[in-house]
Amino acid sequence: MGIGSESGSGSGSDDSSSSSSGGGWSSVARGVVVKTLVLIGGALLLKRLTKSTTRWDHARHVTRSLSGEKFSKDQAARDPDHYFNIRLSSCPAAEMVDGSKVLYFEQAFWRSPQKPFRQRFYMVKPCPKELKCDVEVSSYAIRDAEEYKNFCDRSKDQRPLPEEVIGDIAEHLTTVHLKRCERGKRCLYEGSTPPASFPNLWNGASYCTSELAILKNNEIHSWDRGYNDEGNQVWGPKEGPYEFKPAPASSTNDMFSSLNFPIQQSIEKRIEGSFVLQE
Repeated sequence: MGIGSESGSGSGSDDSSSSSSGGGWSSVARGVVVKTLVLIGGALLLKRLTKSTTRWDHARHVTRSLSGEKFSKDQAARDPDHYFNIRLSSCPAAEMVDGSKVLYFEQAFWRSPQKPFRQRFYMVKPCPKELKCDVEVSSYAIRDAEEYKNFCDRSKDQRPLPEEVIGDIAEHLTTVHLKRCERGKRCLYEGSTPPASFPNLWNGASYCTSELAILKNNEIHSWDRGYNDEGNQVWGPKEGPYEFKPAPASSTNDMFSSLNFPIQQSIEKRIEGSFVLQE
């Protein structure tokens, strides 16, 4: 009896110890699994957060931001004495062998979009490694601009083919070097042409400058100005850059309001000088 009782007591103690031990190991195992998952998740998150953005990522971002239909409607309503409601339209037109994207770009007065007064090709690519910038945006004249009017509004089968686009890239006009904006600023990228580096003869100018800023929500600010030999500005807005914002589809009807409607044709001709870089 004593032995049986002792044995039984021993057996019970062993079972309890085994159960306790098993529960302990189970708890430890769960803890290890949870910690492992946390570590793996943290590592993946850290990798995602610290993943380096390539030079081509920046170029693609700028290309997307420059593309689309945008208007300076809000700015024109705010300051009608100095800014007009201009329609900006841009879209991909070709790709060069080195991966550079070619965009077709045009500007027109909002009430005559079928008559653009400025047409260009933009070539977007990463900055050369030796320069301290992220994206290079170069503008080029178009060999036969008439053939490209309203390019982005046409169906793809009605547009010049990419190989034709490349063949129609004419003289180089300007190059803007964009850098990522510092944290806390409204812009994503901003940059300008080097001072007095691009010839321009319009309206008595001897050279021109361009400034470009890419903001959130695909808004862009563009400021082109011409200067004479004495450094006096002879064309382009003086108060600041034009601000182009994408127009929501629902606001299309509002776009054709009375804003700018009384503008005479002679004034429109004069304001064209704010955009034309070279003829």
